Amino acid sequence: MTDDPPNPALLPAGLSDVLPPEAEREAMLVEVLAETFARHGYERVKPPLLEFEDSLLAGSGAAVADQTFRLMDPVSHRMMGLRADTTPQVARIAATRLARVARPLRLSYAGQVLRVHGTQLAPARQLPQAGIELIGADSAEADAEVAAVAAEALAAVGITGASLDITLPRLAPALLDAAGVEGEDRRRLARALDRKDMAAVTARAEAGGGAALLLPALLASAGPVDGALAALAAADLPPAARAIADNAAAIVVALRARAPGLRITLDPVEFRGFRYHTGVAFTIFGEGLTGELARGGRYLSGEEPATGMTLYPDAMLRAVAAAPPRRRVFIPAGADGALAAALRAQGFATVAQLSSGDTPDSLRCTHAMNAAGDAVPV
Repeated sequence: MTDDPPNPALLPAGLSDVLPPEAEREAMLVEVLAETFARHGYERVKPPLLEFEDSLLAGSGAAVADQTFRLMDPVSHRMMGLRADTTPQVARIAATRLARVARPLRLSYAGQVLRVHGTQLAPARQLPQAGIELIGADSAEADAEVAAVAAEALAAVGITGASLDITLPRLAPALLDAAGVEGEDRRRLARALDRKDMAAVTARAEAGGGAALLLPALLASAGPVDGALAALAAADLPPAARAIADNAAAIVVALRARAPGLRITLDPVEFRGFRYHTGVAFTIFGEGLTGELARGGRYLSGEEPATGMTLYPDAMLRAVAAAPPRRRVFIPAGADGALAAALRAQGFATVAQLSSGDTPDSLRCTHAMNAAGDAVPV
C-alpha cells in the first residue's frame, strides 16, 4: 500500500486561490480606492510583508499580536512577524523614514495581510486591505476627513447608501473611573455593556452609583446620531466624559459639512474590539449588507496623534455587481499588429493565435478580428 501524493490544489484552511475574473475585479477595485485616496492628497506607501517582531508589534501592533504569524529570520536570527494589519507598519514608516516630513502626513496603502485565525462567519485568513492614515493632526476635522474619504471611496466602486457607525470606546471607561467602579464589579458591568444587556447594566450601574448611573440611558440612546448626541448633551457627564462627548459632536458637524448625505449612527458606550483607539472609532456598513466594509478611528502613531480607516475589498466585491466580462478578440496569426493595437485602445483584450490549434472558442474569445481590423462577434 502506497500513500497517494498530496493534491497540489489543496491549500491550508482559510487560504484560497483567486481566479479570473475575480482577481482582476479585486485589482481594479483596489486601484479605484487608491485613486480616490490620491485625489485627497494621500500618498501611497508599500511596507514589506515581514518585519522584525519587536517593531511590528509595538504600539497599535500589540492589538493584533495574537493574530500574527512568527518565524525566525535565518539571516539575522531574530524573530519576525508577518503582518496581520497594515496600520502599525504605516505608523512605523511615519515615525522613522518620514519623521522629518511636515505634518499632517497623509499616507495610503493597499496590500494583503495574513492572520493566524479566521472566524466562523469570516474564515478567510489572507485578506486584502486598502486604507488611509492621517498622522500628526488631532482635531475633529481630521477624524471627519478620513471617514468622509472612505465613504467617497466606497461610492466610487459602486457602493451607495453606506452607513457610518461612530463609537466612543473611551466614554464608558471614563464614566466607570469617575464612579470608582473597579475590580470584579467593573468587569461584570463591562460585560453587560458588551452584551447590550439593559437589565444587567441597570442593576450593576445602580450598585456602582455616581456616573455609572448614566450608562443605562446612554446604552438606550444608541442609534441615529441626533438622538444619541441629544442624550449625551442632556447627561450630567464628568469632565473627562464631557470632553469625549463634545468631540463626538464636533466630528458629526464636520462630517455633515464634508458628506451631507452620509447616514450616521452613534453608540456612546460600545467599546468591543477597539483596544488601541484613543478617541472615536468608526465602522462603515453597506445598506442591506452583512459585515463591515471599513473600520478605523483615532489612535497613537508612536507618540503622534493619528486617525485612519481600513477598507476591506473582499467585502466590497460581495456587495458590488460584477461588471460585464472584458471582451476578448481573437487575432489570427500574421495579422497587422497596428490593427490589434487599435482594438486594445477601444477596450478589447486581444488574444493572439500562436498555433493552428488555437481557435476563438478554445481561447474563450467573444470576438474575432477580420481583415479590415474590426472586431466581429463569434
